Amino acid sequence: MALMDYMRAKAILDKYKIRSVPSRYVSSAEQAVSFAGRDSIALKLLSDKVLHKSRAGLVKLNLSGAGEIGRAFGELKRKGRGIRQYRIIAQKMAKPGVEAIIGGNTDPQFGKVLLLGLGGVYVEAFGDTQLRLCPITKYDAGQMIDGLRSKDILTGNGKSRDMLVELLMQASRLLTNNPRIKELDLNPVILRDGSYDAVDIRVLV
Repeated sequence: MALMDYMRAKAILDKYKIRSVPSRYVSSAEQAVSFAGRDSIALKLLSDKVLHKSRAGLVKLNLSGAGEIGRAFGELKRKGRGIRQYRIIAQKMAKPGVEAIIGGNTDPQFGKVLLLGLGGVYVEAFGDTQLRLCPITKYDAGQMIDGLRSKDILTGNGKSRDMLVELLMQASRLLTNNPRIKELDLNPVILRDGSYDAVDIRVLV
């Protein structure tokens, strides 16, 4: 399997109306500063040679201003010298919220499987996840949410339940309609009252 180009994966999410943070590849600090404008951004070094960007120090968050962005870009460029192929991506910082994970995998016997759970570091720490075979129904999506110990956290005590149900439906459609996609990892998806943003996208084909 191969890792899909990030911006191509983002375009597929856009097609299925799955929100993700504004992103752009940048080849210079000046491009990153221009992309940021008055907003705070993250800079990430992307390479299929590196699985855990954060652990490798390849993610710089909450950057603003030409000086701070320039220093972070320069540091990523220096770290990239030991990596044959890489790109640097700039992303607008998402507003704070609760981190969720929405994932997909391909079972050799049963086909596409959809996953929902607490995101970020909590996935491994708590193991609070739900799985369903695709395609799912709205009833299935509701059952996935209700099966989580963290359901009140993820839905804001029910206020964002309908939004999360629709997001799961869209992810199921994406997986079902794209047989070349073998794995999908949206982690984290930042959930807020009535809104969300997928912050990191990983697609294997």
